[in-house]
Amino acid sequence: MTEAFLLELSIYLVTGAFVGFASGLLGIGGGLIIVPVLATALTYFINSSQVVHIAIATSLATILITSLSSAFAHHKHGAVRWDLVKMLAFGILAGAFIGGWASQFFASNTLSIVFGVLELLIALNMLLALKPNPSRELPGFVGNTAAGTVIGNISSIVGIGGGTLTTPYLVWNNVSMHQAIATSTAVSIPVALSGSIGYILAGLQATDLPNYTTGYIYWPAFFGIILASIFTAPIGARLAHKLPVKVLKRGFGVFLILLAIKMLFFTD
Repeated sequence: MTEAFLLELSIYLVTGAFVGFASGLLGIGGGLIIVPVLATALTYFINSSQVVHIAIATSLATILITSLSSAFAHHKHGAVRWDLVKMLAFGILAGAFIGGWASQFFASNTLSIVFGVLELLIALNMLLALKPNPSRELPGFVGNTAAGTVIGNISSIVGIGGGTLTTPYLVWNNVSMHQAIATSTAVSIPVALSGSIGYILAGLQATDLPNYTTGYIYWPAFFGIILASIFTAPIGARLAHKLPVKVLKRGFGVFLILLAIKMLFFTD
């Protein structure tokens, strides 16, 4: 093994460990961390003008594995609202696939800016901790399908997994914080699956990609991240039922602002 390969693998393992823990603890998926880290790291290890596409697609693929691990841990605590997952699933699957497939029509710098703006808005939401109207309830099938389509589409385009948007959506409709976090990890599964397929199809015609890719998914980063995240995601999920998640979210919000600024000024 070369020194460069060991350094690259180390970055993916450390990222995966942190991402898995944050995913289980906060129900946000890992893309908010994976995409900025990968987009930066890949500029040093591969020669491609599409590093943001690769970072986003690889992020979605890893979130599929991380979310399965986190959702199983939350399910054992009886916290996942599977009835809500079913209501959101159809829209999530359709929106995520369209988002992943449509990525081929966006330049890397455009995707980077979109990601940065969305991450900044998510961070502000965490810091402000806005309270919902106590009388607000979740809409019916049509409303949840529409919400799922929007969540899936946006999540897939920027590679963040569905939990990042699903958690505030559920909390805003007066689902308890712990149930919202747990349910969001389950919702991230169809987002990651459908979005990954979209990114694979979108990248099949791309010519400026490194070795070891399928579509836009870069397998060395994928395996390095999941090797660590599958062990730390259950730990985060267990702690989510014991720690003051609201306080943790505010601290994490500050961290996300820094990552958002990095992506807003990203140049490949």
